[in-house]
Amino acid sequence: MRLMQLITRSLREWIHPLAALLLGLAAGAVAILAVGGSVAETYAEMWKGAFGSFYYAMNTLARATPIMLIGLGVALAFRAGFFNLGAEGQLLLGALAAAVTALYLPAPPEMRMIAALAAGIVAGGAWSLFAGWLDLRFRMNLLITTLLLNYIAVYLASYFVSFPLKDTSGSAAINQTNMLDRAVWLPKLFKGMSVHAGFIIAAAAAVVLFLFLRHTIAGYHLRMHGSNPLFAIYGGVRRGRLMMAAMLASGGFAGLAGAVEVLGTQYRYIDNALTAPGYAWSGIMAALLAGSHPLGTAAAAILLAALQTGGMGVERNTEVPLEIASVIQAAIILFISARFTYAFFKRRKARSSDGPAV
Repeated sequence: MRLMQLITRSLREWIHPLAALLLGLAAGAVAILAVGGSVAETYAEMWKGAFGSFYYAMNTLARATPIMLIGLGVALAFRAGFFNLGAEGQLLLGALAAAVTALYLPAPPEMRMIAALAAGIVAGGAWSLFAGWLDLRFRMNLLITTLLLNYIAVYLASYFVSFPLKDTSGSAAINQTNMLDRAVWLPKLFKGMSVHAGFIIAAAAAVVLFLFLRHTIAGYHLRMHGSNPLFAIYGGVRRGRLMMAAMLASGGFAGLAGAVEVLGTQYRYIDNALTAPGYAWSGIMAALLAGSHPLGTAAAAILLAALQTGGMGVERNTEVPLEIASVIQAAIILFISARFTYAFFKRRKARSSDGPAV
């Protein structure tokens, strides 16, 4: 009986994301027809571009790696009831901190690699923690502060890589740091492929976060605060301490995403190289699509990465533009957001009819 209840509850949790995915694909089909393309051919090419060969599949997993890590951090904050929209800034500062550590720390290569990953976590976590402190100290809304801190981080990182840390040995047209030593690069999982050890780190982080939320007291407190803050506070959970810990961990995941991109893909910090692909917002989409479930977020990250790499295949082999992938993503998030909007108005209506009682 208990097993059947668990299966039924799991199916209910996945009904809405799957429906949103199907509706997103349907919206994409309408857009494809609007530009005169073949829906069957376009989706076939999208699949081939994402998983049509071992090489393309590894490219998809490599692109999914930062999205997974960012999505896990966002999911953690959302599960605790806090809105962290500052993943982009945390990603950039984590990447910059990792590059600087890997370049200038006087230590053996293995130690520099580990220290660079740790520096990325610390930098991203500290930037997120600052937003949490502003909420705790001055009651500044997290939604606003995390979003606006992105702009500060973007221009701060751009300044450092354009002036004091700029590589002046090559072309001056690109603002970037010096190249990292090959000895500190994250190893590739397969020779000649783009996927690196960062994917293993991201997959392991998803499992660890799932176990933490499901089987630890701290994870229970975090989930309880996210589902019913007043009940959690009444039960002894301290909101301020929980918020600071959740924001620190959430930003740490985003900072780690920046670190693994620098050490595993770019091998230096390049201005705008992490903002242009939209990793941060894709990570937020993954968390929303999965309902902030860690394992679901990892799967959603791979799905969104597949849409992006598949979209490149579509543009190469058909007349349908690359932006079709963005149309599908936007439609999916629109339908996912409808669920939260409905739940919000439902709670408001219940609160107004029931009075202030909790």
